[in-house]
Amino acid sequence: MGFVLSKSMDANLKRQQEFMLHNSRLQMERQILMQNQMRERQMAMQVAWSREFLKYFGAFFAVTTLGLTTGAIKKKKPFLVAPLLPLGFILVYQVDAAYGTLVYRMRGEAESIMASERQRLEMPLGMPTFDSIEKERRSRSSLGSILEK
Repeated sequence: MGFVLSKSMDANLKRQQEFMLHNSRLQMERQILMQNQMRERQMAMQVAWSREFLKYFGAFFAVTTLGLTTGAIKKKKPFLVAPLLPLGFILVYQVDAAYGTLVYRMRGEAESIMASERQRLEMPLGMPTFDSIEKERRSRSSLGSILEK
């Protein structure tokens, strides 16, 4: 009778382990999807910010170009248009960020770095572990209890 009971308990334990594994897999999939959605939203906000900034900077660039060109012609001083060169570079960069391929080129470069320069991505003192976090937590809680006394 004990053999039948232990066999039944083993089967229940195995089903419970499978259930727990299935649940942890579902939880991880949900976390990955949530993190990806957050990343997509952040990227969308960055692109939207670039487009909004471009509107203001474009207007500034247009007014500045008009003013400097008019001043250079009226005063016959061509060097007055010199600030348009660096401002032009900034404008082109913003257009590329807002509507161009900058994001795709950045992604390609990031993939290249991850593939061939992995050591650049290592964290100082390595990845945090449960033990290192727990040690820090304990030192802070003991420090707090000392300060309270």
